[in-house]
Amino acid sequence: MSEAKWLAVYTRPRCEKKVADLLTKRKIHNYCPMNTSQRQWSDRKKVIFEPLFTSYVFVNLTEKERVTVLETAGVINFVYWLGKPAIIRDEEIGAIKFFLKEYQSVTLEKKMVNLNDEVRIINGPLMLRKGNVLEVRNSTVKVTLPSLGHTLVAEIRKDNIENLTYAEASGFRI
Repeated sequence: MSEAKWLAVYTRPRCEKKVADLLTKRKIHNYCPMNTSQRQWSDRKKVIFEPLFTSYVFVNLTEKERVTVLETAGVINFVYWLGKPAIIRDEEIGAIKFFLKEYQSVTLEKKMVNLNDEVRIINGPLMLRKGNVLEVRNSTVKVTLPSLGHTLVAEIRKDNIENLTYAEASGFRI
């Protein structure tokens, strides 16, 4: 029996929530990360829940369940990388869930992944998480999701991260 893996499915525009609901009804384990933001109208403010990844829903399934997903209304296809369905690591799904739980109004940037200094966050809600530094501006740190080529952005103070190259050279290990 094949092992369940996280894959990304590409949906029709603005159908992420509907696809997630239909997949749930078909008993397909899925995750549609929702970002909260506050919108201001002339007469009121309202909290809006919008998909973090436009036109993407993540599914955790076996090879046998792939056909069921493709037959779901609103699903266009799986997201492919080098001719195969892109497999999303459990750690990356966990990082998305954690990020959305700890931070509001998360932004998403499409980026090519470049390997730079590896760091570990030493204080704050992401304490002990590791990642690659892509860019640091004032207090902004960007966390990379390599298998999707996306970056989550949140405010983290620079003094709450340490360079792993330095930490490992000094013998510090977790």
